[in-house]
Amino acid sequence: MVNQSGALALRLNDSVASALKAGSAVVALESTIFSNLGLPAPYNSEALARVMAAVVSGGAVPALTAVLDGEIWCGVTESTHDTICGPTQKVAYRDVASAVGHKATYGATTVSASVAIAAAAGVDVFATGGIGGVHRNWEQSLDVSADLGAIAKHQVITVCAGAKSFLDLPATLERLETLSVPVVGWRTDEFPAFYATSSGLPLNAVVHSATELAEIAQLHWSLGGGGLLVVNPVPEEHAIDLAELDEWTVEALRREGLAPGAQPNVELAGPSVTPRVLAGLVDLSGGRTLQANLALAESNAEVGASIAVALRSGD
Repeated sequence: MVNQSGALALRLNDSVASALKAGSAVVALESTIFSNLGLPAPYNSEALARVMAAVVSGGAVPALTAVLDGEIWCGVTESTHDTICGPTQKVAYRDVASAVGHKATYGATTVSASVAIAAAAGVDVFATGGIGGVHRNWEQSLDVSADLGAIAKHQVITVCAGAKSFLDLPATLERLETLSVPVVGWRTDEFPAFYATSSGLPLNAVVHSATELAEIAQLHWSLGGGGLLVVNPVPEEHAIDLAELDEWTVEALRREGLAPGAQPNVELAGPSVTPRVLAGLVDLSGGRTLQANLALAESNAEVGASIAVALRSGD
């Protein structure tokens, strides 16, 4: 969907359109986490409400991305929120054009798609739960999330609680380094492990304020750099012990035939892995990972809003 000038035609709700025109703070959001592929009902609706409210209370405008009726949205209307929380197909960066071309009724955007849409709209901050990364057993499967390449390519700050905890986190950090993506700890000097506050992996850069982060981002972009990854640990009261989380993760992977040394499960690969493993972790944790997910998504939205406001203040 391209207009006569050759630019990507995006749909924006009135609040996002007005904010962008005025140069005000906007925070992009993905839709997969709020769909049936993310959190189970009714928690997905709760997450959507909490994340949207966190962005607004932080002084920014939320721009929820999705493909609806064959159109790309960066800031869906509130009337579509029931649809956003319903059944869908997952749309990554590579899938956006196809979803539009086939006039998909609803395509839930992943991190990679959301970052690309945000960049096209002129939104420079994106908040999510956890990003994808290099999967365990990647030597056999070659399974590396498109999130990493999209983050590297587009001049957008992604705020998250690290990468999903069932991934190969050292390899994920190594891949981000290869892609020249600055990984900046938000008041932490260790890489978070999604539901756990730390993976034990050290970070080279730490910030303690949104203003500090905004200055780093502007300099990175002036040097021709792409995206930055800001990692914000899950709130302490909802954090899960890393050793306990690792035990659940191994069991969740074993159930899906994805444990180390297991015969590769050819029927479960790529985008289908994440929702299955996360659902397994909810079961094994007695719902604790679900509550952690709600808390970290809300916290990341708060941090994202503060960064978006700081960026606009520096213009």
